[in-house]
Order: sequence, then C-alpha cells, then structure tokens
Amino acid sequence: MPHSLPPYHLTTLPSGARFVTTELKDRPSITMAIMFKVGSRYETDEQAGVSHFLEHMFFKGSAKYAGAKEIAEAIEGVGGVLNAATDKELTMFWARVPRTKAKLAVDVLGDMLFDPLFDPKEVEKERLVVLEELRMYLDSPQEYVHSLFEQISWPNHPLGREIGGTEASVRALTRDDLLGYLNEHYLLRNMVVTMAGPLNQEEAIGLIEPYLRPRGNGTVPAFLPSTGNGLSPNVLIKQKKTEQAHLCLGVHAPSYMDKDRHVIDILNCVLGEGMSSRLFLEVREKLGLAYDVHSYVNKMFDTGVLGVYAGTEPRQAARAVGAIVRQLRRLCEEPVNEPELTKAKEFYKGRLLLQMESTNSVATWYGGQEALTDRIEDVEQTVAEIDAVTADRVMGVARELFSQALQLAVIGPFRSETPFLKQIA
Repeated sequence: MPHSLPPYHLTTLPSGARFVTTELKDRPSITMAIMFKVGSRYETDEQAGVSHFLEHMFFKGSAKYAGAKEIAEAIEGVGGVLNAATDKELTMFWARVPRTKAKLAVDVLGDMLFDPLFDPKEVEKERLVVLEELRMYLDSPQEYVHSLFEQISWPNHPLGREIGGTEASVRALTRDDLLGYLNEHYLLRNMVVTMAGPLNQEEAIGLIEPYLRPRGNGTVPAFLPSTGNGLSPNVLIKQKKTEQAHLCLGVHAPSYMDKDRHVIDILNCVLGEGMSSRLFLEVREKLGLAYDVHSYVNKMFDTGVLGVYAGTEPRQAARAVGAIVRQLRRLCEEPVNEPELTKAKEFYKGRLLLQMESTNSVATWYGGQEALTDRIEDVEQTVAEIDAVTADRVMGVARELFSQALQLAVIGPFRSETPFLKQIA
C-alpha cells in the first residue's frame, strides 16, 4: 500500500530552529504548526500546570494583536482555525487557513509566540479560566478516570500528574514564574515549525524566519526518567455517586523510540480499536456489559501505556473488569490468527492514510516526529514496518506487557477495592 504524499523537507537554521515542510500542491488549505519539546513532565511539583497556563496566555495578546479578540478575529475572519494543545512532552500551536492566507497564519502565530504581552491583568483573568477548565475535567468521569489511571501507573512522578496541574499549583503560579519557564524551555533549538499545503520549503522559511527571536540561554531542558509501576496489582477508587462506573486499566508499554512501537499498535488494534475488535465484540456485543469499551496506546520518549477504558453499570463493573482481563490473557496464550492479524494491519494502515488527507495530520505527523524523536519515519516506512509485524511478535510483546502488574482506576459508587483486586490479581 504505497503512500501518495510527496517527500518532506527538513532544514535546520543556525539558531537551531527546525523546519519541516510537505508541499501539497492540490490542497485548498495550509496548516502551520509550531511545536516546542516541552510539557507537563518537565515541570516540578511547584510548577505543575505552568506549560498549560502558558499555552493559554499566548492567546491573550501580542505586540501586533492587542488581545484575544484580535487574535481570534484575524484567523476566523478568513474562515480559518487557530488552536493549541499541551501534552506531557510537547506543546503545539497551530493554524489552518485557506491556501491564499498562509502569510496571515504566520503573522498571527509568529507574533503570538515571539512577542506576547503577558499583561498582569490578563494573567489573573486567565488563571480563573484555567481553574474552571480543571474543574470541568474533574466533573467528567469518563475523562478524569484516565488521569487517575496515570496517577496509579506513575505514582509520585510528573507523568502521573494532571497536565493542567492542580488548583493549588495554578493559584500559586506568578507572572514571573510563567516568564521564567518561558525563557528556560521555549527556545529556538527546542522548536520545530511544520507546514503542509501548497507552499514549498523556501517560501515557508521566508515567511516565518523574520519572527524567530532568540529566547533564553540555557541548554535544552531535561525531564525525570520514567519509573516502574510496582510489582503488585493496584486499584484506585474515586468514590462518586454516578449512574455508570468508569474503569481504566492497563500497564506500561513500549515508547515511541522502542523497536516494538509498531507491534504494540497492531496488538492494540486487535484488542480494542474499532467495532470489530475483541473487546468490543466480547464485552459489548456478547456480554452486553458496556456501551463504550476500547483500548488505546500512549507513547512517550522512555515509556508508554496500554490502557483499556469501559463504562458500565456499577453492579456489573467487577464482571466487566474480569472480561477485559480474560482478553488480555488470551493475547498471551494464543497467537493471533492470520485473518485477524491482516484485518488489524489493514485497519491501522487505512486509518493512517485516510488521516493524511488533512493538511493538519500531515503537518503534525512529520513535525511531531522531528520534535520528539529527532528523526522522521515517512508513511511508506511505517506501512512497511506494520506489514512486517508477525503473530509471534504480537504474542511475545503481550507476554512482556502482561507480566507486569495491572493497574486499575475506577470512578463510581464503590467502597471496597476487593472485588476489583480479585479480577486483576
């Protein structure tokens, strides 16, 4: 299954800033993303949430665009989209605009990120907005249970903390804290600019380079290495009167630097991606225990996680956990048969190629790899590595994964961990 994308182009400027462009001459839009290799795992306990707070503040005004209204209207005024995201290892700001408006996208993002105002009054107003976002997340158990799962998977570690921090840490952050963190982490040599659309490399660099102002003089930041999640199964219950119990269980998994990074993707497709996956067919279709049940993989530099989420009637929660665990054990005990393995590979490859219809996905696919790994694997290479995955390797990785102790987070009207521990022991 060959890919239809033209090759990417990578250029590193003397400042250390990197540019990754993919010229897509036939696309009606251009996506530009600016990525910094920084996120919540780079923060100390006292700094928790500072990356996310900074993400918000970049939208609150710059030298040329006086406030949030002016920034939003500049992009939305041409039908474009402007957004950002903070993760554990990467913070990204992006704009997607009609193909004729590339210069506008560059002007808005460049001014936001390299000449921000950080008005003290806006800092205090946005602090309240960030706190409301944290509270909204806590009130959404189907999302919050994933944070609890990370907390139990990486106890007392930045990876186990909520990306947005806590109410206490966000309240304590000062404007000087924000500016200090900005100058330590948002460096040109810690940045990748990526563009996809009808624009070549030379044109892209010519547009953005005038905005790139040096910032900070430290070395590229480091983070605390990952730790194991212990030798014993653990259950973390958040007691809450809910109509549905929310479950998330799993183990540490290969990182995006690991030789098995694509094997875990295929294992995940077999296990719980899509309506023909084992978890969906068993837990939902056969047993009727959940409306939503799926597995997922999150990869980081030196670790990863394979998780399974299910929402179920509280009285059936322990039974649902048992049904999920049986599917995990099945992966260790018998090889995936050839038709099922082929289906999983075609599912993964097809979804990847369909994503590449969007300039957003193309930009983040290439730029994200360069920002996080300092290397780029194009779609054709990924497809070849997916095709090379064997049933024996899937079973081998499954045995490595599930030799670890399972970790389980639960939100619901429960007082005892015992029924759940019996299922995951």
